[in-house]
Amino acid sequence: MGEALSTFDFEEHCEAIVAQTRLLADHAEGADLTAPVPTCPGWNLGRLLRHVGGDHRWAADVVATRASQPIDDECVNDPAAYSYLDDSALGGWLIRGATELADVLRAAGPDVPVWTPADEELVEPSTGFWARRMAYETLLHRADAALVTGAEFVVDERLAADAVEEWLQFSTVPEAYEPLPDGPGLLGPGRALGFDAGTAGEWLLDLGGERPRWRRGGGAATASVRGPVTDLLLFLYDRPAPGVRTRGDSRLLDLWLERTRFWLEA
Repeated sequence: MGEALSTFDFEEHCEAIVAQTRLLADHAEGADLTAPVPTCPGWNLGRLLRHVGGDHRWAADVVATRASQPIDDECVNDPAAYSYLDDSALGGWLIRGATELADVLRAAGPDVPVWTPADEELVEPSTGFWARRMAYETLLHRADAALVTGAEFVVDERLAADAVEEWLQFSTVPEAYEPLPDGPGLLGPGRALGFDAGTAGEWLLDLGGERPRWRRGGGAATASVRGPVTDLLLFLYDRPAPGVRTRGDSRLLDLWLERTRFWLEA
């Protein structure tokens, strides 16, 4: 399954939730909130901001109630959610929600069992999951907003590397590799994908066994992806990543990307 531990600790993830939200609010300040978001088809910038704020409040409810089952996520997925909020108030509303989420997480601590949407064999269903997931949910939607507004999108390399590792962990869930009735198989002898972000990190995903396994470091790869770690992260999330270069078996890489990106459409 790969390396089990995040390179960030719980408190750093809590801090990142608030810091990335502040940057998101800055990107959107004074912008046209009716502008379409090309990386989130059908959304405009105002919808994106309300989605992020709803996500934070939903996660806070999961943690605060110590939910053991899924709770209603209408505030995340309903296009009309929070439509009553004036556009001019969205920045402050976003930051308040992020701060409240971080406070709820800190009050609980990193190891409290709660429901998560992740595969329990891969990720412990705990408050620690939510701190990490909400940090990178916010970061990626900040990238979407920056693309719309033309704001500079800069990410600390260590933060981006941890987000890459979260993606690699999610890419080993059964939905991403189990055979499909009418599709080509992802797994096979000698298959591996390499990811090289220079000094920020290097990773190898082994596709040669019964299930994918990833580890830090390099090795022989059937296909490889190389580029600055922020661009590598954006590439994995199907965002524009001009600094990324690929080599090797493009069909295998494309198949892996198609299989692992399934949850972006959920």
